[in-house]
Amino acid sequence: MDVAERVARVTRNTEEVVTLEELSALFARESRPRSYIGFEPSGPFTVAHLITIRKVLDLVDAGCDVTVFLADWHAWINDKLGGDLERIRAAGRTMQATFEAYGAGPERVRFRWAHELVASSDYWARVVRVAKATSLARSKRAMSIMGRGEEEVNLDTSRLFYPAMQAADIFELPVDLAYGGMDQRRAHVLAREVAHHYGWPVPTAIHTPLLSSLTGGGRMDPVEGRLEGKMSKSDPRSAIPIPSSSEEVAARIARAFCPAKQLEGNPVIEAVQYIVFPWEGRLLVERAAKHGGPLALSDPATFTKAWTKGELHPQDLKEAVTASLDRLLEPARRYFRAHPELSPAPADPPRTS
Repeated sequence: MDVAERVARVTRNTEEVVTLEELSALFARESRPRSYIGFEPSGPFTVAHLITIRKVLDLVDAGCDVTVFLADWHAWINDKLGGDLERIRAAGRTMQATFEAYGAGPERVRFRWAHELVASSDYWARVVRVAKATSLARSKRAMSIMGRGEEEVNLDTSRLFYPAMQAADIFELPVDLAYGGMDQRRAHVLAREVAHHYGWPVPTAIHTPLLSSLTGGGRMDPVEGRLEGKMSKSDPRSAIPIPSSSEEVAARIARAFCPAKQLEGNPVIEAVQYIVFPWEGRLLVERAAKHGGPLALSDPATFTKAWTKGELHPQDLKEAVTASLDRLLEPARRYFRAHPELSPAPADPPRTS
């Protein structure tokens, strides 16, 4: 691939690039840019993470040196899985196994753990430097990166460490290109601000969309950069875990919020846009001749036009999405059948506070 092709591969199906000019310059300058995405291990992946896995594969294909960062200490701070580090690390091993199931194993992707970084005094010196360049108010505003509101920081002092740690991770790994969902943009912007403050290399960032909850209510907060009502592994009604059986996929999609002709906040539409087309390249709709017969939609624009004009019934769409997700989950099912010791444990129950 030339530079333009590499940039196109990395930026396809993204929602934001910070900045495109920097990304182009990075690929022109570096044959193997260092990129990363971080996860709090807290339970099984959901189909929403197929967005992430696809983008990690895009980064690999574009020649990036990709690190998947398993942030066990961050999950501990964030009270995931009851703050039990053994459970958190078991969940991290399952996350790594899921990547392996989709062709992003250790032979193509580097896996690192937060506990490897925190063992170094240099890391904590970096955390302190980040914190010194960040106001208390700024740190509180960044709480959205851990799925917490600013007011919740007062419950536990350790949570104040989190934004500084996440920014420090980027410099300690180190990272040229930070990747995450839109809910992680504040962490990446914070890292860029700190880099400018100290004259450190400024990380470029890319962000992919978040998938709305199957129950509906998905609305992007333009200030916080996060989705209200996103698909969450902690709420069984909102998500489809990886792996799920064919019956589970069908049942959850059948109950999903999907008003006719509506695009915004529609999780079934988003599944087509963010998962089906990036992975399969088309949407196949099997329907009876009296309802128009089989339909093959080859690009998102054609699909969107058909949907908004009412040419595609919600029930037909749900059946098509069910079939596609069922195919896409099969690699994970095969992997976990062969490696039952790595099968996902239950996620955290929904928070009630």
